[in-house]
Amino acid sequence: MNNNRIKTAAGVPDLNSLYQQSIDLLANLIATPSFSGAEDATAEIITSFLNARGVNTIRKYNNVWCYNRHLDLSKPTILLNSHHDTVRDNNQYTMDPFLPQVIDDKIFGLGSNDAGGSLVGLIATFLHYYPMEGLPFNLCLAATAEEETSGENGIRSILKDLKPIDFAIVGEPTGMQMAIAEKGSMVIDCSAKGRAGHAAREEGDNAIYHALKDIEWFKTYQFPIMDGAPVPVKMSVTEIGGGIQHNIVPVECHFTVDIRFDHNYTEKEIINTNINHTSSYFKIRTNVLKPSHIDLTHPIVRAGLSLGRTTYFSPTSSDQGWLDMPSVKMGPGNSARSHTANEYIGIDEIEEGINIYINMLASLQFPEEQTDLTGFPIPAIYHG
Repeated sequence: MNNNRIKTAAGVPDLNSLYQQSIDLLANLIATPSFSGAEDATAEIITSFLNARGVNTIRKYNNVWCYNRHLDLSKPTILLNSHHDTVRDNNQYTMDPFLPQVIDDKIFGLGSNDAGGSLVGLIATFLHYYPMEGLPFNLCLAATAEEETSGENGIRSILKDLKPIDFAIVGEPTGMQMAIAEKGSMVIDCSAKGRAGHAAREEGDNAIYHALKDIEWFKTYQFPIMDGAPVPVKMSVTEIGGGIQHNIVPVECHFTVDIRFDHNYTEKEIINTNINHTSSYFKIRTNVLKPSHIDLTHPIVRAGLSLGRTTYFSPTSSDQGWLDMPSVKMGPGNSARSHTANEYIGIDEIEEGINIYINMLASLQFPEEQTDLTGFPIPAIYHG
């Protein structure tokens, strides 16, 4: 199915208008605090923005979604998703994180890069296609909450409410390159046990020393993988605490391990390996994000490649981990700027992102015999 039949329809905003609306919306979002779990105000801003342009929206918790005007469920449906929550600002900011400022064609403010630029870019793309008749696909735009904390009232709370989705574009800062795979994320809280005693005498059993042995293992262990393949599992100890007083041998030492993993190892395999090599007790936190992937032959990837986009494996996690359909992660901005002080995104990055999103959808070609776009295989490198 060739999408070259897509024509500009009456009511489609011109690109310059979309650019300006996107920057104005981003500035409004930056000026409105939207920490994870407290995004009520930005959900209302997005709802009002879309409603003012004739788009009917649905809201659940602080998630807002909508569909193109001429919905035809006999055609594939594409999810355009990004989040409007942010992390909390840090004490290294020298600029007001909630005052959007344009300096040297960059817009500064908390959430500008992660993931405001992607969000407004996908909204602009949706508005471009929203009034068109005869599209070979449907669009579902979802601006979701609680991404930064993998919260239960974020995207996973609405997946069963959405109409069937065939594949997704998840907006995160990737320089508009395509992350075709993303590692999953799991966090474990560990507790090394000892026996209390007086520090001045040879008494007790020091829990910190037991923890140090396990921490060294987490630091150095490498899960086996084929030569030349990406590292399948990365484990990092990120928090530690123990002891109650300088002269008491500590009875307990707690530490936290952040684990990122791909399809070569399952959650169960990783946990069993940890059990066999460490002595600490541990608990797996809820909200384990699974690895995500999309085949290189998938129509959305082929469309991106035709526009000169490159592919890569992302080491970070996002709402992709909740999706059960193929997805590609891409958006304007740079992931290295996320969660940093004086966060910013270039205005030209947003405009380029809108152009690429629009042209990727226009370049989509669905194989006539491939009506189920959820069935593309996993790349061989990811088989365990």
